[in-house]
Amino acid sequence: MTYYRRHIDEQLLKWKDDPRHKPLLIRGARQVGKSTAVRELAKQFRYFVEINLEKQPDLLQLFPENIDVKKTCEKLSGSLGIPIVPNETLLFIDEIQISKEAIMSLRYFKEDYPELHVVAAGSLLEFALEELPSFGVGRIRSLYMYPFSFDEFLMAQGLELMVNYKKKATSTEPMTEKAHKDLVDQLRSFYLVGGMPAAVTEWMETHSYIEVSHVHTDIIQTYEDDFNKYKKRVSPVLLRQVLRSVALQIGSKFVYAVAARDVHSSVVRDALHLLTLAGLITPVKHTNGNGLPLGAEENDSYVKYLFFDLGVMQTMLDIPAADILMASDLDFVNKGGTSEMFAGLEMQKYRDCFQKAEMHYWHNTNKGSNAEVDYLKAQNGKVLPIEVKANTQGGMQSLWIFMRKRHLQNAVRTSLENFGQFDYFDPEENFEQRHVDIIPLYALSNLE
Repeated sequence: MTYYRRHIDEQLLKWKDDPRHKPLLIRGARQVGKSTAVRELAKQFRYFVEINLEKQPDLLQLFPENIDVKKTCEKLSGSLGIPIVPNETLLFIDEIQISKEAIMSLRYFKEDYPELHVVAAGSLLEFALEELPSFGVGRIRSLYMYPFSFDEFLMAQGLELMVNYKKKATSTEPMTEKAHKDLVDQLRSFYLVGGMPAAVTEWMETHSYIEVSHVHTDIIQTYEDDFNKYKKRVSPVLLRQVLRSVALQIGSKFVYAVAARDVHSSVVRDALHLLTLAGLITPVKHTNGNGLPLGAEENDSYVKYLFFDLGVMQTMLDIPAADILMASDLDFVNKGGTSEMFAGLEMQKYRDCFQKAEMHYWHNTNKGSNAEVDYLKAQNGKVLPIEVKANTQGGMQSLWIFMRKRHLQNAVRTSLENFGQFDYFDPEENFEQRHVDIIPLYALSNLE
């Protein structure tokens, strides 16, 4: 099976070569490619030992509460017939969430066997980690993985030159019109295919949106099957209902009553928490944005959510492919909050993979005001407001209000425009100059 390069591959290689490496815990939703990336990394080692605690429950006995990790490795090596040699063997413990003792054992690999390279991963891992809040502080390194980014989608198609070209583009040296148009066309395809590895692989093999949608349906079914595993906490029916409601409310403050009219908000809140742990949604929290860190002024009363994958969401909502492929640029970028969601997912994917990405936006909470800035991020020690817009400069009042309130001079507008820039001289602030860089939606990786 063809392996398509991922951004984390480079980080995994750096981890391999770091003499101070810690056991690595790869975290992310089911089917985003965690195990596949580890198997690709294994090609850099002489030996590879992979165990799956879900499929091989008999191995659980090797992870007792008082573990001797060197003896555990001796037993694994003997039973599997594969040498476990420091600096030559990669030990991969998959579906580690099955055993809290196995998760806890990772700290002892750092303390008692630091020269061995150990990676662990698992689906629904966050549920187990929630019950182990101090499972390995300082002794284990987490790496967060997401579905394919748009750049990875392009690279899977052999378009590395296009990726490199757009990374070099600037407001003063924009893309050529042909390259810009080609990337917009690719973006339309990505809106339908999304970034789940199975969907990208299907697209590469068939170039059929119908076949890709079938893959999406299988992925949705797999996730919904998982809901039964935590039905003691929230009804699987309610989880499906809330997940669909998140998709329908993309780009807007999440309203509990819309998600489930006859269910208490606390139960809906529990469902949202579980869906977040499963990696299916990401909260985008309101912040006043007076300074950094943005999380210091979060307001949990105003939260939007990102659905984990744009392609899967389009299939779940039964959006016809023609609605994306045939739409004008203006309609395409403004369609149902999908571009705002795409932008959020892209920024999440390009952040430091060793830190859990936190997403923020700003909303004017004053009565009678609906001013809102789609995203705020930390950039060069300052708050950078980011607006997702159509092709014209209209409708920027929310951005000007926020920049005026926070005394900011720089912002970003992302849309289907080519790279560019413009200045605004604020008449309400003695015509103070405010600068806006225009970055195409397809080039949000340039922000990082």
